[in-house]
Amino acid sequence: MRRLRTLIALIALAPLGVLAQGYADEDRDWGVAPSQSLRRPPYTAPTPREIPGARVVRTGELKEMMAGTDRPLLIDVASGEGRLTIEGALWLAGAGRGANFIDPLQAELAQWLAKTTGGDKAKPLVWFCVNPQCWLSYNAALRAVALGYSRVYWYRGGVEAWRAAGLPIARTGAVR
Repeated sequence: MRRLRTLIALIALAPLGVLAQGYADEDRDWGVAPSQSLRRPPYTAPTPREIPGARVVRTGELKEMMAGTDRPLLIDVASGEGRLTIEGALWLAGAGRGANFIDPLQAELAQWLAKTTGGDKAKPLVWFCVNPQCWLSYNAALRAVALGYSRVYWYRGGVEAWRAAGLPIARTGAVR
């Protein structure tokens, strides 16, 4: 009976679903192995829980990072027209597509990042997409790592996890 009361108390203190899987499945393990190669279509499929050369960031940690003095650059790479995204994020649609790290998209991304970061390869970069079943942000984070950026983060939960946590979103247009 005591265990049941403890469980009920924990459920009452946490938003629905957070205990088991984080916000919007951001912690869910589908058993997908990390890869150093770019994922090709389909881009909508379960993702790994880790990413080579970068670090996965969860909703609570991202919220803290955004409140800190070394605020990261938030980059949404989802496809579509006009987008609801994390407040303050830049929308760089298509940055997670492509076949390899020597394609024209890599060169375009290198120029955009150099301009946006002022050439600071230590600027924290947080890449995200719709949810943990979107490979576009995983690919974009791998692209940034390949370009030599040292503080690359992948927000696996994406906009769905951010919204599930009740955090602010805003409409934005593409930056290209």
